Amino acid sequence: MVGFATFVKALPLVAASALAGVTYPPIPEDLTTPVQQRLAVYGPNAVSVGWNTYEQLNQSCVVYGTSADKLSQRSCSTSSTTYTTSRTWSNFAILNGLAPATTYYYKIVSTNSTVDHFLSPRTPGDKTSFTMNVVIDLGVYGKDGFTVDSKKKDTIPVIEPELNHTTIGRLAQTVDDYEIVIHPGDFGYSDDWYLKFKNILQGKEAYQAILEQFYDQLAPIAGRKLYMASPGNHEADCSEIPYLLELCPEGQKNFTDFMHRFENTMPPRRESYPTPPFWYSFDYGTAHVVMINTETDFPDAPDGTDGSAKLDSGPFGKSGQQLEFLKADLASVDRTVTPWVVVAGHRPWYSTGSGNTCDSCQAAFESIFYKYGVDLGVFGHVHNSQRFLPVVNGTADPNGMKNPKAPMYIIAGGAGNIEGLSSVGSKPDYTEFAYADDYSYASITFVDEQNLKVDFISSSSGDILDSSTLYKEHNVQFVQQ
Repeated sequence: MVGFATFVKALPLVAASALAGVTYPPIPEDLTTPVQQRLAVYGPNAVSVGWNTYEQLNQSCVVYGTSADKLSQRSCSTSSTTYTTSRTWSNFAILNGLAPATTYYYKIVSTNSTVDHFLSPRTPGDKTSFTMNVVIDLGVYGKDGFTVDSKKKDTIPVIEPELNHTTIGRLAQTVDDYEIVIHPGDFGYSDDWYLKFKNILQGKEAYQAILEQFYDQLAPIAGRKLYMASPGNHEADCSEIPYLLELCPEGQKNFTDFMHRFENTMPPRRESYPTPPFWYSFDYGTAHVVMINTETDFPDAPDGTDGSAKLDSGPFGKSGQQLEFLKADLASVDRTVTPWVVVAGHRPWYSTGSGNTCDSCQAAFESIFYKYGVDLGVFGHVHNSQRFLPVVNGTADPNGMKNPKAPMYIIAGGAGNIEGLSSVGSKPDYTEFAYADDYSYASITFVDEQNLKVDFISSSSGDILDSSTLYKEHNVQFVQQ
């Protein structure tokens, strides 16, 4: 019998002569047509616009203004990047000088593009209540992914009919209810190409096809709302199966697509601490949000060169740089301006069930969270929704939800992907909510300087599955515990 490893090595030769059913989106006649649009906070008065095209651009430009009929401002860049296995080029432009909390209209310059709009970032310290949605572990829908049976101030983004009862569909239907989205890891699940039999002979092509499909599906949301990204394990390689790693070309290893797509659109580096899109922070109203990388760049990081996943990824900074960035960043947060501190990453160290936690992540990050008074830790990786009492070192804070010193932790990994949902399993005694019956996501409302509301929402029905409010006095300007 031929060994599995030998069979895998032979797959590319078989694929070359096979007529496989890889489902690529159609290429537009005008190759400058923008696709896979995405927006992000770039600074207090700046927004980045990212998009892909099916040819390289000499200049990537966006026109914008406060009226759809008068796009009098223009911003361009000369960056248009790709990698060897991609059909598209990643482009971006930075829109500067924006008035805060103002609706702007924008059009990516092409002979085949349309006008869309967004709300510019709130000024740090703006005490207006706002909502930030959390979507993690969100995969492609349709033939290469999974499917489900199941008067506004703003126009509802147009979503493909098959997505009407999914998380993306719910984000479209509730477009007036939130201002910003954070997505710390796992986009599309293109590395799960082998789970569809029709793709088995064309892994490289299927991987790229799923990426294109997913970012096309996400574009109605990410091209309308500020959408903040950081990496998860499914961005690390074209497969997490050891034998199948031999089929991964260099262009599909080491977070390559993730870097091309987001490197120039996430907030720029501060001082000597790189590097977006792997770790960075931004301010928005009463919130200071830090996005971290739970995959590489700390001791025994799972996807790192010495990690348990054996993906040999990274590093993306100098030794110890991510942890030094996190300490310096959190120590500098002025709580009189941005009282709420949220840190979001992919792999959790608190979870229900067994085998779901990241011990090396806890060793690297938890003491920093506690020392600098992080209010809320947001994670995914486990495919369900969970909420815990404020906790440190496995012990619930005696103050509970009323002015605790320890961070409150949530998991919002139930948005939906081809791997399905994770069962709840056993519950630690500090567990307040766990849900794995259907797809769901989290919604965080910064009510005022002392109250933060966390809701978990059913993607199919829009029902609130769980609601809680964290109270913090925030009476110290710079926190060190």
